[in-house]
Amino acid sequence: MSNPIYLALDVPQIEPAKALVNKVKGHIGGVKLGLEFFCAHGSHGVHEIAHLGLPIFLDLKFHDIPNTVASAMQAIHVYQPAIVTVHASGGRAMMEDAKAAAAEGCKVVAVTMLTSMDANDLTATGVYGSAETQVMRLAELAHDAGLDGIVCSGQEVGMVKKAWKDGFFVVPGLRPAGNGTGDQKRVVTPAQARNNGASVLVIGRPISRADDPLAAARAIEATL
Repeated sequence: MSNPIYLALDVPQIEPAKALVNKVKGHIGGVKLGLEFFCAHGSHGVHEIAHLGLPIFLDLKFHDIPNTVASAMQAIHVYQPAIVTVHASGGRAMMEDAKAAAAEGCKVVAVTMLTSMDANDLTATGVYGSAETQVMRLAELAHDAGLDGIVCSGQEVGMVKKAWKDGFFVVPGLRPAGNGTGDQKRVVTPAQARNNGASVLVIGRPISRADDPLAAARAIEATL
């Protein structure tokens, strides 16, 4: 894609959200709508953003039994999303059914390990080993299930890219040089992630909460 930046729209009110997208749309390639946005605005909100003319990444991280996830995937056809997420930890059967139920042309990608987690957090959930080991394990599972790609941090994307050369890789938790990490633990800059093999760069607060979102978006785009 020409511009890999997807704006994570973490703006609670719909009109300011639309205004933000319109302000920066010349410097982003799409919009990511996650749980916060979807729970606040539902179908109406998704359609309102879709009408602005950019691809929609519906980041709902489906994780349930295969039949339920397949039904949910069918239910969101109406939004015509370009990308949808499921949790890789839901297992191969769930991922296979999710992909089978997705609309034609919609990329289904599996979340491997949240960028707010590190190895200590993994251990606390009963999973032992490094973040890299866990990401590779789940990436292989997603590949075998026929998914289009995965979601991982910029620290692992290069490693996964070597093993899955034609995969589609979504990298969140990005912070431009000089920005604080906030609640993210495994972070890199947008340019580093892109150079390491990221297909999509998910960027939220560094743009949406900047004093000048347009200047922030333009500056990030210029580094790629």
